Amino acid sequence: MNITVFFAISIVFYIVVVIRLTRRWVSRIILKMESEVLLSQRKMEGFVEKKKKIFRCKKNIEDEAFEMFTLYEMTKDITKSLNEEEAFIIFKKKLREHIAFEHCQFFDAMSKEVKSIEKAGDSFVFMLKEKRKRIGYLVVDGLVQKDKDKFMILAHQFALALRRVQLYREIEQIAITDSLTGVYTRLHIMERLSEELGRSKIRKIKMSFLMIDVDFFKRFNDEYGHLTGDQILREVGSIIRKNIREIDVAGRYGGEEFCVVLPDTDKEGAHYAAERIRLAMEEAIIKAYDMSIKATLSIGTATFPEDAKKMDEMVDKADWALYRAKKQGRNRVCLFGLYED
Repeated sequence: MNITVFFAISIVFYIVVVIRLTRRWVSRIILKMESEVLLSQRKMEGFVEKKKKIFRCKKNIEDEAFEMFTLYEMTKDITKSLNEEEAFIIFKKKLREHIAFEHCQFFDAMSKEVKSIEKAGDSFVFMLKEKRKRIGYLVVDGLVQKDKDKFMILAHQFALALRRVQLYREIEQIAITDSLTGVYTRLHIMERLSEELGRSKIRKIKMSFLMIDVDFFKRFNDEYGHLTGDQILREVGSIIRKNIREIDVAGRYGGEEFCVVLPDTDKEGAHYAAERIRLAMEEAIIKAYDMSIKATLSIGTATFPEDAKKMDEMVDKADWALYRAKKQGRNRVCLFGLYED
């Protein structure tokens, strides 16, 4: 009986131990599973948060990209203009559509006023650059910090437009300027003569035209060579430019012949202008390499409306007066109306 009881108690004890060990093992498994579940939940939450951040970043990027694209699209008109003033007017108009500000001014690259504005510190000064070359400044009042990025995008577009205008002017100047003498080409001077004739007819005012020829130029070429001849032509072009008014237009008609359009000028004024050029040339000493050369000019003049009313007539009459100046001994001025046959 005692053995039976002992055996029964042993079995019960063994069962209790097994149950406790099993519970502990199961608890550990459950705890581990709960930890794994919790870790998975946290990872999932992290993934969800990352996904949200990615979506937010994507949306911000899309919004910014759309805004920038819109700004670039809106500023295309700026780069279409070939006039600085017109480009700046368009720029300010587009600027007002996107940004709040009080005043905006444009200053060229050589402006000294910008430094004093920068020192005052009341305005936002933006330097306009194109390929590291300073081409101007934009000075803005009342611009808030959050709008500066937008402003800079628009300003860069304006800088591109400005540089395009400048390049166009440079190319245009090259196209209409005689490379040797620095005066205008024949085509351009004839266009200007036609314009001035039209303006003089409308305003009922006088205008004059000069034909200028270098005396004995062929002799200079034959004796000293074409390089010396070129130097003489350069000097003639320089002397003509220095001895005419800002409103006057000088050009190279061809070879050693030059011409000058004199707006709002009668016969007496044309004679005075021609004599000034002739005397300046007479007094000049031309340095051509190791030589010092003296040259003179013969000049013929024609005046609208008494001598001619059309462009071809103006050229022919001035050329005829030039021919008379040469016939009378060169280095002189002849007025068409006084020497016609």
